Amino acid sequence: MNLKIKISFFVSLLFTIISAISVTAIYLSFADFREDEFESRLKEKAISTIKLLTEVKQIDKQLLKTIDQHSIHKLYDEKVLVFDSKLQLIYSSLDDTKIKWTVEDLEYLKKHKSFFKVESEKEVYGIFYNSDDRDYYIIVSATDNFGKRKLSYLFYLLIASYLIFSVVSWFATYLIIGKLLSPLGDFHKKLKEINENNLDTRIFVKKQKDEIDLLANEFNQMLERIDVSYKNQKEFTANASHELRTPIARMIAQLQNKIIEENNIGGNNNFFYEKLLDGINQLSELINSLLILSKLDTINTYKSENYRLDDVIFESFEKVNKVYEQLKLEINISEVETLELRGNKSLLEIVFLNIFRNAYLYSDNHQVKVNIESINRELVVSVTNTGKTLSEEERNNLFQPFMRGGNSKNISGLGLGLRIVYRILKSQNAKIFYTSDGLNSNTFNIFFPF
Repeated sequence: MNLKIKISFFVSLLFTIISAISVTAIYLSFADFREDEFESRLKEKAISTIKLLTEVKQIDKQLLKTIDQHSIHKLYDEKVLVFDSKLQLIYSSLDDTKIKWTVEDLEYLKKHKSFFKVESEKEVYGIFYNSDDRDYYIIVSATDNFGKRKLSYLFYLLIASYLIFSVVSWFATYLIIGKLLSPLGDFHKKLKEINENNLDTRIFVKKQKDEIDLLANEFNQMLERIDVSYKNQKEFTANASHELRTPIARMIAQLQNKIIEENNIGGNNNFFYEKLLDGINQLSELINSLLILSKLDTINTYKSENYRLDDVIFESFEKVNKVYEQLKLEINISEVETLELRGNKSLLEIVFLNIFRNAYLYSDNHQVKVNIESINRELVVSVTNTGKTLSEEERNNLFQPFMRGGNSKNISGLGLGLRIVYRILKSQNAKIFYTSDGLNSNTFNIFFPF
């Protein structure tokens, strides 16, 4: 779960919980308000009934019942009971409606003056009333259908509102958090694009100066320091390699002259001079390899051209074949969409020069097979030779500098050839993989996007 989803989840969950608490509080408050309001209506009914019964001389019990039945303020399923001081029922509004009451209820009224209780669907209110030094006990019972309908309507309204608010809050929170964190996504995307070839890239910093901008600014400063250090290292390696080439070339020329001179005079030091010449040649090869590696980051930036891949392969083979005349090439070109690519042709020649040289040195028959085909919008070049294969550990480190496998015994080399191949192909957006299809088969698969 990424940070955007985590923040959205917890913020939305918080809103949902707060909303649930608010909805519950509103419902309970309204339910309490409805109960208090209905209690007040029952109280008013009780007082108005006893006043009509005791204070209006012209009214009798039958007339009072008629008034109760046709009153606009009549309550649903209403029942009124009036008791005198001797706890005798002196008035009942409707005979077919019952109210559960006990003597204890009337005694409680005399002591506490009033009470309110709920019995099933009915709500009962009782009050003690004194008029002309006479005591009366009034009990009113009714059902608040209207208030309960409003409470029920409010319940469903709150549930619907809660569900809609929850969905909207989750969706809106995700969008808002995504919008706020979008600079972080852009920051991450820019970071993935930075490599050793574009260390001069900088993250765009806005003027808001929020945490993301501060982080981007600090990252730019760190990248600036890394870029300077990397360029200094590359510059030193290139300069040192370039300066070493001249004295090495002089040493090689002097040793070659000395070998010729020893041959002319029949000297016995040729073996010593030849071994020394081999060592210096290896040193020269190492310097040239380091120089190529140091310049890889800049060569491909200013020289890009269209070329045919098969032409590069044939030209590279011809150059290798001049040194290793026994090397034989077998090439097969399957149905391909195109053989034209764009990149640095001279660097690609170095790639195949190294691969063909290795194919000769590490094969048992000095033959190399090349197959070219199109797979998923990529040109795939497979270079195969027969010889001792590599172990799993050697395969994992095959493209590391100065790595030499167990099949390189008694074969001169520096372990930089495949590293150069890997770096060049990476700079050309190509990929290389080593596979072994059999006990005596080695294959390099190179993928060129087009």
